[in-house]
Amino acid sequence: MTPVVELESVSKLYGSFVALRKISLSIEQGRCYVLLGENGAGKSTLLRLIAGLLRPTYGSVKVFGEKPADARDRIGYMSHASMLYDEFSGAENLRYFAGLYKERECMAPEAALRSVGLDASLARPVGQYSQGMRQRASLARVLLAQPELLLLDEPFSNMDAVSAQQMLDLLVQLRAQGKTIVLTTHQRELAEPVADFLLTLQAGSVASLAETAGAQR
Repeated sequence: MTPVVELESVSKLYGSFVALRKISLSIEQGRCYVLLGENGAGKSTLLRLIAGLLRPTYGSVKVFGEKPADARDRIGYMSHASMLYDEFSGAENLRYFAGLYKERECMAPEAALRSVGLDASLARPVGQYSQGMRQRASLARVLLAQPELLLLDEPFSNMDAVSAQQMLDLLVQLRAQGKTIVLTTHQRELAEPVADFLLTLQAGSVASLAETAGAQR
């Protein structure tokens, strides 16, 4: 089976600073890869290269056998920032974003919100959401266009234990549906239950890539 993502000797430089060093990696369909590492290790840069938001300085990135920019309709990217409008409700936000995908078949905004456990009829503006609700609404925005590859940058960020467990349960469901997931986190213990592979970056290089005990589940 052709990998969903292939990186060959990928390096990313910002001036004289080397953010990534000769990364070679294949990401298999329907698996979850958890990227670990300290701040500045290169996790977010790697995610943005796969998403097509950055170009490698050296090496090549292929997603579904194409350049990332040509596969964008099949990629869902959730950044640190929620990309939501604080003054709009969750449903209003998703109706707006659905309108931007004129050439794509999207989920109904209400269905996308329900899929992440949010009440689609909630009139409260997103600016008044808890962090956990905000992260789930951001994930609903990503799921709206029904991507095959999910790239999630710190999806557990600033969540309490209950919200983090809710997010984990959602990711387990998405993986069971056949989605390929690549996520970054500083909280290994939270992500391990959904992980097939743990990839640790150190100073822009792959320090280790380990298959988890539950990878064949």
